[in-house]
Amino acid sequence: MLPVIEVNNLGKEYVIGERQTYVALRDVLMNIVKFPVRVFSKTKDKKGKKSFWALEDINFEVKPGEVIGVIGKNGAGKSTLLKVLSQITPPTTGEVKLRGRVGSLLEVGTGFHPELTGRENIFLNGAILGMRKSEIEQKFDEIVAFSGVEKFIDTPVKRYSSGMYVRLAFAVAAHLDPEILVVDEVLSVGDVEFQKKCLGKMKEVTTEGDRTVLFVSHNISAVSQLCDRVIVLDQGKVVFDGDVSKGIAIYTHDLEATSTTEWKGDEGDDAVRLTHTWVKPVDGGTFHTATDLEVGVELDIQEPTNNLILGFTLFSEFDYELAYVLHDDREDSNPEELQPGKIIKKFIIPADTLAKGSYRIQFDVGIHMVKAITTTQGTLHFSMDNTEGLGRRFVVPDVRGRAGLFRPDWSKN
Repeated sequence: MLPVIEVNNLGKEYVIGERQTYVALRDVLMNIVKFPVRVFSKTKDKKGKKSFWALEDINFEVKPGEVIGVIGKNGAGKSTLLKVLSQITPPTTGEVKLRGRVGSLLEVGTGFHPELTGRENIFLNGAILGMRKSEIEQKFDEIVAFSGVEKFIDTPVKRYSSGMYVRLAFAVAAHLDPEILVVDEVLSVGDVEFQKKCLGKMKEVTTEGDRTVLFVSHNISAVSQLCDRVIVLDQGKVVFDGDVSKGIAIYTHDLEATSTTEWKGDEGDDAVRLTHTWVKPVDGGTFHTATDLEVGVELDIQEPTNNLILGFTLFSEFDYELAYVLHDDREDSNPEELQPGKIIKKFIIPADTLAKGSYRIQFDVGIHMVKAITTTQGTLHFSMDNTEGLGRRFVVPDVRGRAGLFRPDWSKN
């Protein structure tokens, strides 16, 4: 049986700083007349320009019915690969052979028109995604029911909330029926309940007949549930192609190798700035499940302020939100006005709370009812060891407002 996808020596080069300009057909024809040698010359003047290869020497085959997970760190080339396979962007070198109709779920909501109703956008978006009118009519009721926006289906989507918008958009895209389905990070739309529906729909899609699926996601748990083979990309190259568990192990090991347990910088606005974050064992030893961890934040207060809000979110190695820890000055009946200068806040994660594995901490800073600063700056990555078999997996999905789970120890310089 012939493979439905063949990728041979595929490469994609981008020129850094190059702008794509619009050229009309009449201009092309005129240039052919005026400068025939220049137009048909294959040489390009790249003097002074820098380029990089987003993909380089990619080779693999996909058989009918296979569900392939494509994983890797940010910038590894995953989305570029899917765009080439979806024929959105051409390759620089090599070739791709596709045997079957391709449906792409790359950017949810692309093609929606704000002035059109939900009903009209279903037909418009379905046509853009390659569905025939008869297919859309046949699946219309199912799409609407899945999206959960039945009451507003004849309302212009510009009046939808952002959640309603992406739910309807995913519902349309999820009901594509091509031989080859290319999916890029679509399981993070909507609320938790809708994400479960998305995962269920993807399971349904991947188990139907000979449907071939290429699935890119940072949600390693979803990859392990849906896929029967994994391709790991790193810096535009394939570093592994095979068993799912082995591929995930390689990917998570790469993440551990890039651990960041301390950050120093300057991020924020004219009221509060984030200057230093860290996570370290309280006893000064190694990151071990039997040791308390100190999570520290240094802020530079720019002007007198009340109602400071400071927190961090703890994520697992599979990018699941495990806990949200919040300090809010409003909890104090007589909150102290913070004066300009640097302050330090510390949190303690008790021993035996986290099991062996990799974790990520992202910080949030703000002033209640005034402003919020949510930034990827200051994000920390660390790994816990477990040589003595201690520690338990922390699986509470969200602990907003639950006191005592983490012990806050506020202090300042």
